[in-house]
Amino acid sequence: MGIGELDDAGTARCEELLRTCCDAPAWAARTAARRPFGSLVSLLEIADEELAATSEADVDVALAAHPRIGERSESADSRREQAGALAAGSEVLDALATGNRAYEEKFGHVYLVCASGRSAEELLAVLDSRLGNDPDTERKVLREELAAITRLRLTRLVAS
Repeated sequence: MGIGELDDAGTARCEELLRTCCDAPAWAARTAARRPFGSLVSLLEIADEELAATSEADVDVALAAHPRIGERSESADSRREQAGALAAGSEVLDALATGNRAYEEKFGHVYLVCASGRSAEELLAVLDSRLGNDPDTERKVLREELAAITRLRLTRLVAS
């Protein structure tokens, strides 16, 4: 799908496509309402602006759509992005599972990180370091990670 096809899609279809990249309903609605995008660069800028303005509740909806790092997912995007993590040995995957539980216990949501191109060991090190964050700092970090994942997926969407 090219950017023109996304621009020309009906509102409901555009929102549906955007939600495959970031499952935050209000973000998708506001982003779709700003069409035409005209270019990938413009789409990414608008997506970033709208994600920065997205409520915590909408971010929580998006977080709920993401699988845990190191766990197999039905989502082709997640499997592609986590390929490095999923190729790890059982010792690292067990450590990720333990870290995921500790993270969720501390912060109340899934550990979100842009996993594309990163090894399981690297993702585990990032997880360990982020466990030291206070909740406000971690919320800023996870929003940055959500934006990175969203940009990656939007780029794939319009290049497909």
